[in-house]
Amino acid sequence: MSKATKRKHVVNEALGEYVTPTEDQQIMRVVGSNGNNLHEAATDSGEQFLLSMPTKFRKNLWIKRGDFVIVDPIKEGGKVKGEISFILYRDNIQYMRKLGIWPKGFQESDTSSEKNKGTRKIPSEEKTELEVPDSDSENDDSDLFVNTNRATVLYSESEDDDDDDEECDGTKGKSL
Repeated sequence: MSKATKRKHVVNEALGEYVTPTEDQQIMRVVGSNGNNLHEAATDSGEQFLLSMPTKFRKNLWIKRGDFVIVDPIKEGGKVKGEISFILYRDNIQYMRKLGIWPKGFQESDTSSEKNKGTRKIPSEEKTELEVPDSDSENDDSDLFVNTNRATVLYSESEDDDDDDEECDGTKGKSL
């Protein structure tokens, strides 16, 4: 089987099918990547351990911090306690929530796609001055991102130029 055909089948399987975990499988949240296709993950109770990514997913599907996966436990594993058997996406998570099989520890937490959209709710205690702009700081551009890859052109308006136009009565450069 060619690499392109393998990639097509793996991606179609991951995106097309709704999978539910079996009795020995577990749903976990990815906490971080340790390299060498090892990922640190946490259960709904807060336990953390290493997971290995099988070769069929390598270079075909990517996992980032906050994603959910279905894990097959490795009983004889020392450091690595499980292997990722399926990567869960938003539609599959919603399907599991409708079935009522989603773990209680992950109920109140957002999925990674919702975090990427920036739908975080901020309690009233956390609100800072940045959210309520003062009238003096509305024109302050010091907090804007500066792209150093482009030449910057600064435009400024001066009040002297406007006053000169008004004094000439619409005739520029001509004296009366």
